[in-house]
Amino acid sequence: MKSAQFEKLGPPTTVLTLTDIPIPEPGPGEVVIKVNTCNINPADIMFVQGMYGIRPELPSAAGFEGAGSIHTCGEGVQMPEGTRVVFITIGAWQQYVRVPAKTIIPIPDELNDEVACQAFVNPFTAYGMLESSGLVAGDWLLLTAGASACSKFVVQMCRERQINTICTVRDDKQINTLKDTGATEVVNTEKDDLKAEVMRITAKNGVKHVFEAVGGSLGTTALECITRGGTFTAYGMLSLQNMALNTSLLIFKNITVRGFWLTSWLGSLSKEEMILVSKKVMTALATQQVKADVEASYPLEEIIKAIEHMESPGRNGKIILRPH
Repeated sequence: MKSAQFEKLGPPTTVLTLTDIPIPEPGPGEVVIKVNTCNINPADIMFVQGMYGIRPELPSAAGFEGAGSIHTCGEGVQMPEGTRVVFITIGAWQQYVRVPAKTIIPIPDELNDEVACQAFVNPFTAYGMLESSGLVAGDWLLLTAGASACSKFVVQMCRERQINTICTVRDDKQINTLKDTGATEVVNTEKDDLKAEVMRITAKNGVKHVFEAVGGSLGTTALECITRGGTFTAYGMLSLQNMALNTSLLIFKNITVRGFWLTSWLGSLSKEEMILVSKKVMTALATQQVKADVEASYPLEEIIKAIEHMESPGRNGKIILRPH
């Protein structure tokens, strides 16, 4: 089978190669999944560069998230061949994967494969951050990287909860898309002063919470937009640059700064809570209460082209890989 692998750390467009490896065999409690679609997330790119919370053991396959159908089952697992499932693993960008059966999530019939392969990392992150935020109807939330898939999920969930959102973009083409998605306000940081716009929008009060995905100077500015007693949640670093923390702001405005990593949040849930969260997220996607955008899909053989598209500015949807 074909597998996107790397033998050294670096930019994926430089170090990834397609390699022929055997189709895995399932062990006890495991399943082998025929991969139909894979998602390309920023976390995947950072993993290949050795900049993610999980370090690769080289050589390594790439990709964390996908959707497919049951190919074979190991001892103790009884699932019909062809059952459609969502999975997470290290090495999703290949034609078959082997994963523990207890970690997969069945796909509702209403979800196509291009949406299903996005059903875990971003919507679960959006849901988890909102659940942990304490935000209520009428509050203001600032989202950097507002046109990202995760931010769009947050915006749609906030719309249902009547939470106001301000999204940052760098391209005017993304403004109407975000407004259609449900964003209250959108600020192009290439043209406008973010802090001045936030203060104008919120009548000089600032936002109660920031979900920050970029780091660097944008993250530093976003911190300045928070009201007294507000909270700053960092969950990404798309710029690959650390942000500067203004100590005076933290002290005199009593701002809380924290991080969010989906792996840690999921680990804090009981089995019952995990089942409930999975049901809520899958139902929201299946009923299109929240929607997942797709801009383009590529065969696995065009992995480099797909990543180049994913990293291009002004994108309004996910880039999907099709291993089969």
